[in-house]
Amino acid sequence: MTGSTLLSSRSPQNDWRLFLRVVPYARRHLRLLSVALTLLIPLSVAGAVQPILIGQAISFLRDEPSTYAFLRDRTLTTGIDILSGLLLLTVLVRFSLQAVEGYLVQRVGQEMTADIRDDLFHHVTSLAATFFDRTPVGQLITRLTSDVEALGDVFSTGAIGIVSDLFSILVIVVTMFTIQWQLALLLVLMLVPIAGVIVYFQYQYRKANYKAREELSALNANLQENILGINVVQLFRRERFNAELFRQINQRYVKEVDRTIFYDSAVSATLEWISLIAIAGVLWLGGVRILQEALTFGTLSTFILFGQRLFNPLQQLAEKFTAIQAGFTAVERINDLMNRPVEIRDPEHPQTLPATAESLGEVRFEQVSLAYKPDEYVLHDLNFVIYPGEKVAIVGPTGAGKSSIIRLLCRLYEASQGQILVDGINIRELTQAELRRHVGVILQDSFLFAGDVKSNIALGEDYTLKEIKAAAQQMNVDQFIQQLPQGYDTLLRERGTNLSGGQKQLLAFARAAIRNPRILVLDEATANLDVGTEAMIQEALERLLVGRTAIIIAHRLSTIRNVDRILVLKRGQLVEFGSHETLIQQGGLYASLYELQLLGQAV
Repeated sequence: MTGSTLLSSRSPQNDWRLFLRVVPYARRHLRLLSVALTLLIPLSVAGAVQPILIGQAISFLRDEPSTYAFLRDRTLTTGIDILSGLLLLTVLVRFSLQAVEGYLVQRVGQEMTADIRDDLFHHVTSLAATFFDRTPVGQLITRLTSDVEALGDVFSTGAIGIVSDLFSILVIVVTMFTIQWQLALLLVLMLVPIAGVIVYFQYQYRKANYKAREELSALNANLQENILGINVVQLFRRERFNAELFRQINQRYVKEVDRTIFYDSAVSATLEWISLIAIAGVLWLGGVRILQEALTFGTLSTFILFGQRLFNPLQQLAEKFTAIQAGFTAVERINDLMNRPVEIRDPEHPQTLPATAESLGEVRFEQVSLAYKPDEYVLHDLNFVIYPGEKVAIVGPTGAGKSSIIRLLCRLYEASQGQILVDGINIRELTQAELRRHVGVILQDSFLFAGDVKSNIALGEDYTLKEIKAAAQQMNVDQFIQQLPQGYDTLLRERGTNLSGGQKQLLAFARAAIRNPRILVLDEATANLDVGTEAMIQEALERLLVGRTAIIIAHRLSTIRNVDRILVLKRGQLVEFGSHETLIQQGGLYASLYELQLLGQAV
């Protein structure tokens, strides 16, 4: 469904539901909101009293019958002093209370924004790996930053501000009708076309803003893709091509932003004209009433000021409706993300893996199938058992499903059919933390976070420096770490760009060793190491694998000759299994792959 279709189906009820979606966040800060709303009463009353005081000053100077009784017997100096003092008091009240209310409202908005961003981040990081496979990172960044900020503005400068403006308008209207109903009725009737103008232009603004945010997501996604792939961009001289592609997306974004600016400006300009017409109408009708001696100059002056005070909050109201519309657009996009189901959940009554030595590390696949799309199976009807302490390699052509098996075992993906058992327990009956604590994975390309070396080994766990060093020494990587400028305290840049690929891989081995997993998965883990370092790591691995189940995904078949068994996959199905010698004698797929690699090495 396209953005325009979504918008065309929106209704006030839909908007109300979107608004209710974020009300729980406002309830968390109800005390501050209550104080801010309470301050609206003295603020609005002070704003409504000011035009009356100025009108009374004119009536008092002209000695008109509309002058209040408490001023009639006063001298000119005393009366003006009283009115000036009251006017100054209202100015001080508005000045002080507006500052307090503005601070409270902005504070609530920022705290709500932080709460929404925290919840959204937690939800996104709980989604299955399949979601990230098909969602651009730049799009997620836009929703976590720009969209959340717009949503925060709904309350900080939007919703609370609208309540303030509406309350001010209500107080002014009631006050006007108590003074002179004909002029009050004239000004109130002018609100009808204004309401129609605001509704029309804000609807148009909403559509344009939705498209603008979609283009901003595309812009961020393109930017993120180019930055991550900068090496390929430069090596293949795609700078000019990619720059032109970025320019086109940027121009589409600017075009949609220009449309939002047009509709926003149209509201302000229309309100300006209507306010001038309304004041002109007050002058005309007031002049007629003065000639009929049914109105005083002081009352007319009061209503001219009322007209300005009435349309000022309307102007602000229109601007805040713009923020509200932008916020509703953000709510739609954030709501879409928050409604994405968390496909992989922990069970309500989880089990724990047994601790008995004879059952540590058994892995059993029973009729397991995986399909990313209906009838498009990546893995189909897998049945095999890896016994405790057994070293098993999984091989096969590219796309055979080797990595998918590991993702299923770690529950990054959910099997479409069948079940996976670890030590006799279905992994769906274990919490994800429990499962992944006992399954250590070392990938070919290890990801490092910005931070020091020791934090990249501990990864948020409460390991002491002594334990971290012990794991590094166990994997023969302590010497490499000690050679870094600050040793274990050496700061790493984003993605560990100040380390070589081999050095990053060495830290991945230390990560796995410190967690002492019962099942260790190696996904071509030594591919980025030189011959000398690989030999050193292989020696450490032999010690680490004692008493553990090992699953090895290998492309270089010469590295797995000594494993207990080899599982051979083809198009997601298990076609062969056995030892290296047995599979060579069978002359099947494994033998063909092995001979091809030998020929490649000979050449």
